[in-house]
Amino acid sequence: MKRIIITTLIAPLAIGLAACDVDQTKEAELPEVEVTGGQMPEYDVEPAEVEVGTEEKTIEVPTVDIKTPDAEGTPATGDE
Repeated sequence: MKRIIITTLIAPLAIGLAACDVDQTKEAELPEVEVTGGQMPEYDVEPAEVEVGTEEKTIEVPTVDIKTPDAEGTPATGDE
């Protein structure tokens, strides 16, 4: 339900922005800044230990059987 509401609110906004014609009338200029002093923070870090091995594991994945309607729209019965 939230997706429908968000979509209905965003769609007109996107269309409105696409219909705009924007022309730059003045170039931007960065301010002049002088930076002096300061200090970078210091950290004492102890990284986690990671062990890498070659142990093999087998994972069993379930199979999925999807039954779709045929071209005429007749529901699938599962009998093939």
